[in-house]
Amino acid sequence: MRFVLFITVLAAAITGVASPSWAITNGSPDRSGHPQVGALIGDQSNDDGTWAYCTGTLISPTVFVTAAHCGSGQKTARVSFAHRYKPGAKVHTGRYVPNERYDSESHDHDIAVIVFSSPIPGIRPARLPAAGLLNGLKASGELKTTDFTPVGYGAQTSVDGADGQFTYTDTRRRTSISFKALTRLWLELSPDGSGREGGTCYGDSGGPNFLGGVSSDLLVATTVSGADDACASTNYDYRLDTPSARKFLGRFVTLP
Repeated sequence: MRFVLFITVLAAAITGVASPSWAITNGSPDRSGHPQVGALIGDQSNDDGTWAYCTGTLISPTVFVTAAHCGSGQKTARVSFAHRYKPGAKVHTGRYVPNERYDSESHDHDIAVIVFSSPIPGIRPARLPAAGLLNGLKASGELKTTDFTPVGYGAQTSVDGADGQFTYTDTRRRTSISFKALTRLWLELSPDGSGREGGTCYGDSGGPNFLGGVSSDLLVATTVSGADDACASTNYDYRLDTPSARKFLGRFVTLP
């Protein structure tokens, strides 16, 4: 199953609007663009025959970051880095470690890692941000004009999203999205209305938001929620440059 946990609670807590998120809408196939982005693969297929239920990013040869809500008491998780997953593709199994401060009633610590027993070969991990990077860009005024690139394996296109109808193909996709706001823990991103940008939706949870254009590998926030059921409005992404995120990640990787 794809996880639709406390998303409505989170959106309501931040904006007063009840809604979910997670999948690339109005995007394009990523193919080999971000090989460090992988899909969490279920032990059984979803009702539509697809397998991916969340997304994440390799941040060291043995550590993969995703969302804590992508787990449900599980001890291990399976990850595929295929740009389009099909049964029989290579899958890496690792130890699933959620932030112990996360629970189903909280939204402040929605982060987890999957730790592999041996390095993932042939993939260069994404880079993590320096402490307070986004604060500095906001102070300088640069953040207002900065592009971001979300990547994920979620729904490609919403079809009457208010009724929860979405299309899934287990394919890694990407889009561009603009800055909206920055808070102590959250990066808020929103399509600029031009029709050229998209966002995240069901299935992209835990996936990366890279700072910059499509060639960027600087991971600054992970997908958690959104502000509408059609996955066409503001995305709420968990910052990785904050003291709380860095404290958790620093247990597993060397931080810049």
